[in-house]
Amino acid sequence: MASGVDYQIFEAGDVVLQSGVVFPSLRLAYKTYGTLNAAKDNVILYPTSFGAQHFDTEWLIAPGGALDPDSYFIIIPNLFGNGLSSSPSNTRELLGDAPFPPISYHDAVAVQRRLVEEQFGISRIALVYGWSMGGMQAYHWAACHPEMVERAAVVCGSARCSPYNHLFLDAVKAALTADPAFRSGRFVEKPVAGLCAMGRIYAGWAMSYEFYRDEVWREQGFASQEDYLAATWDTAFAHRDANNLLAQIAIWQGGDISRCATFGGDLDRALGAVTARMLLMPSRTDRYFDWRDNERELPKLTNARSAELRPIPSIHGHRAGNPIRIPADRDFINANVSTLLQS
Repeated sequence: MASGVDYQIFEAGDVVLQSGVVFPSLRLAYKTYGTLNAAKDNVILYPTSFGAQHFDTEWLIAPGGALDPDSYFIIIPNLFGNGLSSSPSNTRELLGDAPFPPISYHDAVAVQRRLVEEQFGISRIALVYGWSMGGMQAYHWAACHPEMVERAAVVCGSARCSPYNHLFLDAVKAALTADPAFRSGRFVEKPVAGLCAMGRIYAGWAMSYEFYRDEVWREQGFASQEDYLAATWDTAFAHRDANNLLAQIAIWQGGDISRCATFGGDLDRALGAVTARMLLMPSRTDRYFDWRDNERELPKLTNARSAELRPIPSIHGHRAGNPIRIPADRDFINANVSTLLQS
């Protein structure tokens, strides 16, 4: 392991993607927490969300919490396109002038499965937990590898990217690519204006109507809405690589557990393949992962050992599922995931 690097790399080799394209020397970055027990049955898989790297989400891993490293062996696989696993930002020399290959959630989960099996000899996963894009990965795991997944917690995620969610991402992509730094299909330099515009779009979609109506930003010490937006959302993506963000937007928009040879696009069939104990935990005020998507999915999880819909009663929109500084939402998530793990 290189000095200063707190993660490991799974060398997947040359991988044939769903698209038929061969991705040469595909690399999956991951970090582990806790100890794998002798039975290898205390595993929690915790895939990353949009733009996030493992250290952005590891705050949820804590002794006494739902993701407790004293009891569980927790693996965070970094989603392709996040700058640590294979991404546009770290494969330029490898790929040359070829565009970054289109990667799907199915591709990502297939390599994650290889990681847990080949690197650790794991055949059963106690829980796949994920928020947002991580939640969509958890859903893909449950549908595509039901023999391995005992439980799945889908937090502010869905089985398929809805048309409305797709539209939100179109707006984000349009804001980014309107920057003059986007030329010939890629960013040739940092799109400062585009990243700022992207943040403003996120500010309206990620947080709820009630959040702004009730001026909840004042609880964070801001004197005005503009101060809040300038200090948080205008800079929210400034440290991310824009080409990486585009790659992950493509993964997100193509998200569909049934988009594979096994299910042939039949979402009901894919949902019916799930046998895990399922916890669907949307935010009541999420604007792009609308809780009604989970409500429609729930009765189709006909073969799940159990399936519950537990919306987070929050005014923090999509952020309710990643409540680093929102104690009530954090407590709600911890309590429900703890209950799921005890089932």
